[in-house]
Amino acid sequence: MDKLKILTYPEPFLRQSAKDVENIDGDLQKLIDRMTFTMCESQGVGLASMQIGVDKNLIVFDRGLGDKEKREPDVLINPKIVASEGSLLSENEGCLSVPDFRADVKRYAAVAVEGVDREGKPVRIERDDFLAVILQHEIDHLRGTLFIDRISSLKRQLYKRRVKKQMRQHG
Repeated sequence: MDKLKILTYPEPFLRQSAKDVENIDGDLQKLIDRMTFTMCESQGVGLASMQIGVDKNLIVFDRGLGDKEKREPDVLINPKIVASEGSLLSENEGCLSVPDFRADVKRYAAVAVEGVDREGKPVRIERDDFLAVILQHEIDHLRGTLFIDRISSLKRQLYKRRVKKQMRQHG
């Protein structure tokens, strides 16, 4: 299986919102498998369809939280945060679409997320750990929000400048 190309900032597609998945068919199952493969091969813990240029409301994530021995890939179709509480600082958060940059990001401490699985069965996930952060991060992607939108404007400007400089050098 080939790894899918992951879009990186400042790709405009990353700023769009995903459309709800209307029907779960063979093509969607293949997409889920390819996204899962890409996430694992890229050493990621989550991947939203928007990151691979597909505007479907779909995320894959690793319930094993990145532990290579305990990988437990999962999927949520049409995920929504339905409840949240508290706040925490997600330390050293990173993103496959924002390479070579990490930052502390303010997130909810606990979330309840609802969606459906790959068979179309309703799913509810309630978490107050690293998986809660992963789910918030990936659902943000489906709304056109990157984690750099949730950091201080100074840090965001420094990152944007660095990317522009790299783009000029590799133009």
